Amino acid sequence: MNETTDARVEIYDDYGVEGEMSIPNQGRSQTLGEPDFNTLDEPIRDTVLRDLKAVGTKFYHVLIPREKKSLLKEWDLWGPLLLCTFMAMILQGSAERDSNDGGPEFAEVFVIVWIGSMIVTLNSKLLGGNISFFQSVCVLGYCLLPTAMALIVCRVMLLYPQTNLLFIIRFLFTIVGFVWATYASTAFLGDSQPVGRKGLAMYPIILFYFVVSWLIISHTAS
Repeated sequence: MNETTDARVEIYDDYGVEGEMSIPNQGRSQTLGEPDFNTLDEPIRDTVLRDLKAVGTKFYHVLIPREKKSLLKEWDLWGPLLLCTFMAMILQGSAERDSNDGGPEFAEVFVIVWIGSMIVTLNSKLLGGNISFFQSVCVLGYCLLPTAMALIVCRVMLLYPQTNLLFIIRFLFTIVGFVWATYASTAFLGDSQPVGRKGLAMYPIILFYFVVSWLIISHTAS
């Protein structure tokens, strides 16, 4: 038994097999001069403020889509959830003028936004896009911001007596929101698609924001 063990040790020594057990990234912060940061020890207030700041930064990049990787580096679904809930509440309020229950309209917005974004993302993946599922849903959700802004303008204009001129203005704001949302989303997602299939990937995105814009102009019609 001892002779066999000695023989194995000699073989390991010949091949230079050696090492030590260590925890990955342990001591990395001390080596790089970074502070030892743990979010579990962070106050809830600081965590909420940091997340709100991250959401605001992503909204800024949607309004000015220059940095194409800003929404892809650290994806989240807080912004899309806020926008979807806000739009559903506003559209529900517009439906309550003609009915006592605006529940179906609230669910309608959620189904269109989330199921629609999932279908667009699935189409992108089937075409060979090099982007994760949740990254794509994050981008599509955050890029609803221009359409949400158009919805706010339309609702404010409904406070005044309706004329053909006001309808044209609301229609133009809705078109601007649609074009803005489509441009921002294609700016973030365009490079993730194969060169010969970008058109096939962009068409469902255009259709997605067109349906959302149609909801806005139709549910805010006088």
